[in-house]
Amino acid sequence: MSERRDLEILAELVPAGSRVLDLGCGSGEFLAHLKRHKGCSGYGVEIADADVLGCVQRGVDVIQLNLEEGLALFEDRSFDVVLQIDTLQHLRNTERMLRETARVGRIGIVSFPNFAHWPNRLRVVGGRMPVTRTLPYQWYDTPNIRVGTFADFEVLARKTGLAVSDSFGLQGGRVVRRWPNLLASVAVFKFERE
Repeated sequence: MSERRDLEILAELVPAGSRVLDLGCGSGEFLAHLKRHKGCSGYGVEIADADVLGCVQRGVDVIQLNLEEGLALFEDRSFDVVLQIDTLQHLRNTERMLRETARVGRIGIVSFPNFAHWPNRLRVVGGRMPVTRTLPYQWYDTPNIRVGTFADFEVLARKTGLAVSDSFGLQGGRVVRRWPNLLASVAVFKFERE
């Protein structure tokens, strides 16, 4: 239930009728939701064969591409919104991809697991890496290349020349605006180029 509510909250950040590029779109569920409920158009970008097939089955236009190679395929400002929903932590060159997101889209929206969420902190204090609904893997089999926090992204956004227009956390299907670095398992940022 809370995952569905999280998608609805993220969808509220996307203006109706937007042309959207969804980076790391998985099986296309979110882009299909935006098309159906907000009249959006656009493309998903995904590398995994099974997820590309899932996009096609959902009627989502998809491009199979390794995001580590960048977005040279797309011109400046060719999309209204570029999404990185649960994608950033899987990329090696985070700064480059954020710059590319801001170049290709007028607005960028990212979400990622917030490693500073209080249950994660307790687990680390206890000497173990956290395993939670948002971070469901053991340290040795995680697809996450890196972990980050809400506060870390604020610093990276400034360093990368991004103007954050909205930011909040998500926890159990609720928006967390007070102390999101501590109280939210997911960090969400909406930004554009400065």
